[in-house]
Amino acid sequence: MEPVIRLKDVGLKIGNREILKDISFEVYGGEIFTILGGSGSGKTTITKCIVGLYKHTSGVIEVFGKDVSKLDQFHMDELRKTIGYIFQGAALFDSLRVWENVVFYHLEHGDFKEKELRDMALKYLSMVGLSEKHLDLYPSELSGGMKKRVGIARAIATEPKLVIYDEPTSGLDPITSRLIDELIVDLRNRTGSTAIVVSHDMVSAFSISNRILVISEGQVVQIGTKEEILNSDIPFVQEFLKKGLGELQEVRRSA
Repeated sequence: MEPVIRLKDVGLKIGNREILKDISFEVYGGEIFTILGGSGSGKTTITKCIVGLYKHTSGVIEVFGKDVSKLDQFHMDELRKTIGYIFQGAALFDSLRVWENVVFYHLEHGDFKEKELRDMALKYLSMVGLSEKHLDLYPSELSGGMKKRVGIARAIATEPKLVIYDEPTSGLDPITSRLIDELIVDLRNRTGSTAIVVSHDMVSAFSISNRILVISEGQVVQIGTKEEILNSDIPFVQEFLKKGLGELQEVRRSA
């Protein structure tokens, strides 16, 4: 099976600072692949390199078989149409209503009537568990969990083949976090898309992932299934898991 994403010896330097070093991994179609690490470990930087927001300084990044470093702006924009990106803070437009946020791409690039756009927004909102009553609300009227859901609805409104979630459970209470986890899995199952999840949430990572990459200080420590990571003999991974052992007890018992 050809990978959807392939990174080979990817590095990123900003000035004299080495942000990423020799990052290599592959993500396959239909996977939920989680990049797990602490704050400042480089996990979000990897996804920004994948979508071309950062230009890696060494190695190769291929997305759907295309070397992103060789794409001009037009073809990079075309590639990005196949990718949905959910930012950590949802990044909704405060001055726009929910329905306008969800179909923002189509507002800017399409020729649709308002009713068509509202119907389109409702279609994707319903996929994330929201309804018609949310259409005309503004982001300031939404809870943190609802904002995350609207951000996801906006990301899937272009029906992407790859969805990248940046800290989808960050700032949410445990119950809402688990609902977001269920949503990520449900959307993958319903749409057949591939997901990359950036997270420091161990419960989330070990609940939803097909495979997990553990990263520290810009370097890959281990890649494996949840069972392989939970049973790792690598000291850093063991210590990393130990710090979250209380939360992971139930996951460990079910692994």
